[in-house]
Amino acid sequence: MLIKTKGIVFRTVKYGDSGVIADIYTSEKGLQQYYLRGLRSEKSRMRAGLLQVMSILDMEAYCRADKTLNNIREARPGYVYQTLPFDVRKGAVALFMAEVARKTIREVEPNAPLFDFLCTSLIALDQAQGQFANIHLYFLVHLSAYLGFALSDGYSEITPCFDLQEGGFVASNPHNPYLLDPTLSYSLSLLLACPIEKSGEVPIARSSRNLLLTRLLQYYQLHAGQLSDIQSHRILQEVF
Repeated sequence: MLIKTKGIVFRTVKYGDSGVIADIYTSEKGLQQYYLRGLRSEKSRMRAGLLQVMSILDMEAYCRADKTLNNIREARPGYVYQTLPFDVRKGAVALFMAEVARKTIREVEPNAPLFDFLCTSLIALDQAQGQFANIHLYFLVHLSAYLGFALSDGYSEITPCFDLQEGGFVASNPHNPYLLDPTLSYSLSLLLACPIEKSGEVPIARSSRNLLLTRLLQYYQLHAGQLSDIQSHRILQEVF
């Protein structure tokens, strides 16, 4: 069966002399693997550049339930990035988003809200003209809701600390190792409440930003257990 679908490239791996296997999250079939024979050859009708990590595609692809590897008949850009390929910092954020998505999203069923969130996040990153140093934090905070372990809002003077284990804001307790301090917790509450376009306006110092990133990854480890070997966040700590 031939389907038309949008897709987001999570990863590509060279296969054989000129082939490529691509992990692509699709709007119609969830996460799929595709084999593109001869993509890296000069005779290929499809440009290899189409399959850069986190590229958004419009695709025509074959879909057979009895095959783990299907083929792409045709692919073209679903959105053409204007700044992301040329900005080192934006590229680092996109690679981080790709690694997190690849290690947490496994479903092979369609999930339109999740797919739209990923597209919206990538396009917002590409179109950001001002400060975007918090966009990777925003991505982690809000992706959790689509993965089934959303951070609960409820910051107040009575509950000024976020509990990584419980997933919500609680009263201060110096004996609880899973609590974020009030300053980080307040920043987290602002990220929970703002739209992605405004995330760069949340005031977070560089040292606090790096610490909040580390703690949010800890939150994912506690609730998803799939980010213990993530590497790209170290690049983010350098570029921001």
